[in-house]
Amino acid sequence: MSHMRTFEDYLWQTTNRCPGKTAIVCGDAEMTYARLWECIQARADQLRTEGLGPGMPRAIRAGQTAGFLVEYLATHLAGGVAMPMEHDIPDERLHEWEDLAARADIPDGTADILFTTGTTGKSKGVMISHEAIVANAENLMDAQGFSPGLTFIICGPLNHIGSLSKVYPTLMCGSTLHITSGMKDLSAFFAAFDRPGGSGKFATFLVPAGLRMLMTLGGGKLEACADAIDFIETGAAPLGQSDMERLCRLLPKTRLYNTYASTETGIICTHDFNGKKCVAGCLGKPMKHSEIFITEEGTVACRGKTLMSGYVGDPELTAAVLRDGILFTRDNGAIDEEGMLRLGGRADDVINVGGFKVAPSEVEDAAMSMPDIEDCVCIPLYHPVAGQVPKLLVVTTAGSVFDKKKIARFLHEKLETYKVPAAYEETDRIHRTYNGKIDRGYYRAHAK
Repeated sequence: MSHMRTFEDYLWQTTNRCPGKTAIVCGDAEMTYARLWECIQARADQLRTEGLGPGMPRAIRAGQTAGFLVEYLATHLAGGVAMPMEHDIPDERLHEWEDLAARADIPDGTADILFTTGTTGKSKGVMISHEAIVANAENLMDAQGFSPGLTFIICGPLNHIGSLSKVYPTLMCGSTLHITSGMKDLSAFFAAFDRPGGSGKFATFLVPAGLRMLMTLGGGKLEACADAIDFIETGAAPLGQSDMERLCRLLPKTRLYNTYASTETGIICTHDFNGKKCVAGCLGKPMKHSEIFITEEGTVACRGKTLMSGYVGDPELTAAVLRDGILFTRDNGAIDEEGMLRLGGRADDVINVGGFKVAPSEVEDAAMSMPDIEDCVCIPLYHPVAGQVPKLLVVTTAGSVFDKKKIARFLHEKLETYKVPAAYEETDRIHRTYNGKIDRGYYRAHAK
């Protein structure tokens, strides 16, 4: 791999350029670029001594710490393949993945095996190359304007592409990473803005559920920080129209990006929806290392350097989605007159109502704009006459009364008649993954 340009090559260059600058902040601890690189090198030497060699997979329990990033990057530097795992994964499951990876044919140049959240089935190990990591970083740096004077606040788990992909551009361009542990403690998030010696500009990545929590519980503080927030990126799940508009009102001068990405595709498209084309489902144009087109079936297909190499230990599943350098997704989409990608939900999730196609995400987006609804999911329900019809499961806001007729009337004003749910049910919570995606696999498994 000596001829390859890896992320670690770029990190070494950044360290030479600004060794004394703060690279990582986590709690009360800080690490300069020089200290970070020193720790990575020392740990890589240890790993080589312990027997880690080129192309060998190594499982690492992820954490929201600088120590995890040292372990992760040292694995690369030692020539190994990093397998960041959930921090609380059972030992038996972790060893199963280690054994599978050890037996699998892992392509040369593989940097990571990242694990999907399993919303549409069992979790899969996605092989990511060093080239893809650098391409993802360059896509984001070019499209979103990362700069050395930026502090990027990491809130999500560092074993998934949503947050992990922000480590690369931040450290490549000499910015500062500020790591927090999720959004349960909003004071920790806002403390990043008051760090002594911190930069004047901040950015973050938040999934829609995190953004909604931030706006609901910390909207006043967020608005007070508006001048300091350079940009916010969201992705992983659809951001509703009402949430988009609310965020634009709170942060009128902040760049607000809706991004199309997945573990398999890498970071593909992005769109700043603040002040222009603030439309749910609009995800912008492909970035510099990416291309998209729409298949005859109406689904999104991707080309470019950011694509996965395949699923570890599963060549048949790989061949089903990755052919001739094209990654075929199950996302319904279209390219508008400006060349921007518009998503319409996943093909697997579409509800067929008497021949009409209903995207659950469109129904959910409309319902979420109702003040009485805190959360919801649209699922298919079998009807003895009509066949499939939409059903809406609803979590009401505090103090609101669940009223089926009121919700139906509201949705009739927002949607075509065939898209309006035929049944409604109150529930105490909506099953979601760690990053705010609705766990549709759960609802399919528990369908009645």
